[in-house]
Amino acid sequence: MIARIPSRKRLSLLGVMAASLGGMAHGEIIPHPLFTDHAVLQRGVPLPFWGRASAGERVTVSFAGQTLNTQADQEGNWMVRLSPMDASPAPREMILAGQGNSVRLKDLLVGDVWLCGGQSNMEWPLAKTTDGRQIAARTREPLIRLFKVGKAQSAKPLAKPEGSWTPCDARNVASFSAVGFYFAKALRESIDVPVGLIGSHVGGTAADKWISGAALESHPRLRSIPKAAARAEASHDPEKAANAHRIAMDRYRKSSESLRAQGKPVPAPPAAPSDPRGRGPSSLYNGMIAPLQPFPLRGVIWYQGEANRGNPTQYADLFPTLIHDWRKAWKQPDLPFLFVQLPPFNAIPPEMREVQSQVWRDVPHTAMVVITDHGSATNIHPPVKEPVGRRLALAARSVAYGQAVVSSGPLFRSMTLRGKVAEIRFDHLGGGLTTPQGEDELRGFSIAGDDGKHLPAKAVIRGEMVEVSHPDIPSPRAVRFGWDRVPDVNLFNREGLPAVPFRTDSKSSTPTSKTSSP
Repeated sequence: MIARIPSRKRLSLLGVMAASLGGMAHGEIIPHPLFTDHAVLQRGVPLPFWGRASAGERVTVSFAGQTLNTQADQEGNWMVRLSPMDASPAPREMILAGQGNSVRLKDLLVGDVWLCGGQSNMEWPLAKTTDGRQIAARTREPLIRLFKVGKAQSAKPLAKPEGSWTPCDARNVASFSAVGFYFAKALRESIDVPVGLIGSHVGGTAADKWISGAALESHPRLRSIPKAAARAEASHDPEKAANAHRIAMDRYRKSSESLRAQGKPVPAPPAAPSDPRGRGPSSLYNGMIAPLQPFPLRGVIWYQGEANRGNPTQYADLFPTLIHDWRKAWKQPDLPFLFVQLPPFNAIPPEMREVQSQVWRDVPHTAMVVITDHGSATNIHPPVKEPVGRRLALAARSVAYGQAVVSSGPLFRSMTLRGKVAEIRFDHLGGGLTTPQGEDELRGFSIAGDDGKHLPAKAVIRGEMVEVSHPDIPSPRAVRFGWDRVPDVNLFNREGLPAVPFRTDSKSSTPTSKTSSP
């Protein structure tokens, strides 16, 4: 449905949509929910514009000097394609005319549209972040627009999302993605065009829920995921599950009384049974991604992986599959895909960050943002989100807009062994290697000899490289940096971007490692 459209409009889109649920009268035309007042339309590409009408209804679309005519098919679907348009900050109107009525969409801009996807750290609203309420209260960004996709899971792809475009102001931004808001705000400082953000995210969700069924089925190591889900659905007995939960709750109440009498802590009650039908793999893709297609995008920013932290090996298949799947669905093979490496947290293994780094290396037109300096050992939702958004904007400037900016911290390139010292060289040096506080020694490095046992290393910056050593290791074989659940590191480039965690004793780093004797 189209939500939050004022009822005082000459023709209420909400009323039209509601009327259509009871049977569409002749002459009623309904644009897709991505086309409402305050929308941002993607510049520079043929723009599909579509919706619903009566079967056979003639529809005329007029916008920015273009007038297109079409006819709804027998199912009532229609689509036109507007010619590519330049960016425009000037609010415009679009008129949709049918045989018996017309719809006027107001305050439309032409600029760049970015999809903000992932789980809770992308979903985390501005109001819940550091100084977020105060920032939201004074926000008025007329050239940034927000579309928050309503949460929906489905066994089959849906035709339309819940939601509507809203201005980026104090009323709307407080509940919108903080990362998305800071990204758009920073991007507009260098990209002088309107920016539209589509927020499609759900906390606590694994990557397989955001991948189409066809993509999972076609991957030899991932097709087991939908098969297992299908077996779980087939064997699900709601009555049996409810009875089992009642028995578990009876036992829980009795044990809780006993624990309280003894002054002991009481655990959480048994979780209520969940119905797996329509909530398994691909369910969020079907409910919250497919309904957005083929609305053109400038790119994607992505913050997800926490829910997959127990299986980094599988995530190494899931994540690139998701990227390729979305690019295929949008028919944009070079769609920029910018993602956040998981922050320090005591339940996230370093292998997850390694997988993300490898995806960045392997998949073209991607970029990864490192936030080792903005994590928390005990809080999976770091409250500071502005640096995350700003670094994503730097990545966008580099990958999506081709600007010559330093968009990453130092990235491991090679290791050379010279006696007792391992020399580590990096890409993305920017203005040079440094530490935030001017420390002489670096933190977070370890080194291992022939036995493979890593010891905390002495690491110092020597020009454009880092020398790593330990007095008890005469013949180094491997170096690691930031290889911990909660990395304590201080290597940056002079642009203030942290170095990417790495290890040289892994299969993934072998292609970029070099070793030599003195």
